[in-house]
Amino acid sequence: MLDEETRHAARQLALQYGCSMSEAIRRAVVRQRDAAFGVPLETSKERVKVLERLFELFQGNDPEEEIRRLKAEDEGF
Repeated sequence: MLDEETRHAARQLALQYGCSMSEAIRRAVVRQRDAAFGVPLETSKERVKVLERLFELFQGNDPEEEIRRLKAEDEGF
């Protein structure tokens, strides 16, 4: 059972996340656990893999050229 303040906070989180109150509460509990105890090893490993993949995807890209290209595209609008 939740008191009125906690229920209101859960409703606000649910609206922000676009999910049910129970899912918002679940997410909040998991985030608090991770903040208190650190991210589980498997989650950490998965995040590292994703980050390494992003490095691979962007390797060789020229950010200044990309900005020039985007600005040139925007001029047409």
